[in-house]
Amino acid sequence: MLFQVGGQGARPTFFEMAAAQQLPSSLRAAITYSLGVLALRRPFLHKVLDYEDEFFALLMLVLETHSLRNTDASFSESLYGLRRRAVNIRVKNDISCTDSGVRIQHSGLEKHQKILSVVFLVVLPYLKSKLHSIYNKEREARLRASLWGDGDETFNDSDYLDGGDDSFVSTSGSDVEASLGIYLKKRVQKIIGACYPWVHAGNEGLSFAYQLLYLLDATGFYSLGLHALGIHVCRATGQELMDTSSRISKIRSRERERLRGPPWLKVCAHICSLVF
Repeated sequence: MLFQVGGQGARPTFFEMAAAQQLPSSLRAAITYSLGVLALRRPFLHKVLDYEDEFFALLMLVLETHSLRNTDASFSESLYGLRRRAVNIRVKNDISCTDSGVRIQHSGLEKHQKILSVVFLVVLPYLKSKLHSIYNKEREARLRASLWGDGDETFNDSDYLDGGDDSFVSTSGSDVEASLGIYLKKRVQKIIGACYPWVHAGNEGLSFAYQLLYLLDATGFYSLGLHALGIHVCRATGQELMDTSSRISKIRSRERERLRGPPWLKVCAHICSLVF
């Protein structure tokens, strides 16, 4: 399946890149909604929804790895007929200074670029989703504390260390470790709650800057991740699309042949069909 948005040349339009970037989030929303509806009849699916981030990250890991291995593009980019190309920048200088400038050459992705592409496409969005979830919980806890007070949720160091009524002596080692673990967890959540808004704002600001520059044709990189990897996203030619389709068809035929079994098993099955 291939979507064509339009445009000319090897450089994709801003709308093609934006559509390819938004496709994973739209796919996640559709899958989550479908699982939520199915969970009304199949309660065991609630366990999948409880680990929604991990389930979707695993699904995208399979899709992105397969797509990068076969098409040199992410899953969403391959649907729009786009390909990732490594950027080789060469400075061309002439003695007469009449023909000088920067020449950009594209080549296929190397192995480390494919691995790092999977990291930027799957691992970093998963970590961002988990950090956003922790930040929301910490913000809700602060809001509850401001409205109703901390209650007994805060960890009091003086009560734990001083222990006026010998509570420290009576506390077992496991209780001490559990209390320390809860304290460290809350400290990490508070640090994330304080730092995440700034990190998120910086990331969104850089994304907006790169997209604006790409829209104005001031850069060939649509995002900071592509710039860090040294990758341009280009349109695939008709020959590349035909070669990719042919290669995928050959891989599928080999897999079907492998699932049917070895040649001697096929001969035996044919003989049995003739006899019986």
